[in-house]
Amino acid sequence: MRVREKAGDSLFQLTGRRVLITGASRGIGRELARGCASYGADVALLGRDERALRETQAIVQAANPQGSVDLCLCDLRDVKSAQSAIAELDDARGFDGLINNAGMNLRIPAADVRLEDWQTVVETDLTGAFFVAQEVGRRMLRRGRGSIVNISSVGGHVALRTGVAYAAAKAGVIQMTKVLALEWSGQGVRVNGIGPWYFRTPLTEKLLADEEYHAQIVARTPMRRVGDVEELVGPTVFLLSDAASYVTGQTLYVDGGMTIYGF
Repeated sequence: MRVREKAGDSLFQLTGRRVLITGASRGIGRELARGCASYGADVALLGRDERALRETQAIVQAANPQGSVDLCLCDLRDVKSAQSAIAELDDARGFDGLINNAGMNLRIPAADVRLEDWQTVVETDLTGAFFVAQEVGRRMLRRGRGSIVNISSVGGHVALRTGVAYAAAKAGVIQMTKVLALEWSGQGVRVNGIGPWYFRTPLTEKLLADEEYHAQIVARTPMRRVGDVEELVGPTVFLLSDAASYVTGQTLYVDGGMTIYGF
């Protein structure tokens, strides 16, 4: 594909491509699934909550009535279950894109983190992310094309309070992104990342409802506000699309400028 053969918005279109999104039940995953569909993609959804996943399915289908929306339940901490789910969703069509979004956090002071706390976060945010990328990446490598977007965090780049396991896992995702890009990009598979700061999601709504906490977050954000999840769609679609055909191994921070100076 030669970029100059395309023009305008067609560079950013995902029509005719199939994108797998993990952690698609709600929040960022749901919005990215909807966003990909609105740019023409067929979508496959992975998540743990069947009711919420079916709600996502309906939202995504409405965004692209002509597109397909498949789903499968799995817990990414169970690597074999995740591999089976990916195989089930793959069928003969394969995947042109992967948004490796599933993640969680336990906000616990470092001195109080237990082994089971650490394992829960790291197995979801890093181990699960790697084995999903590996399973989908193998399939992309056989086809000689594909784009993977790993959802990391500014917490993997700068230090944040009460999130040591999350920080370690997300820093691992950033470095994993670089290594996978180094190994795979010469074989037609690009690997990049998105590093969000605070966005309004079901996981952050209680924190942001605290006026003092919200004020602290805004004070540390040069744009003086938290993000809206739809603002993650454009950067993610860019990395999946032909517009980013010469971009690999990068983590794009979508953070209102927060990582300019950190805490």
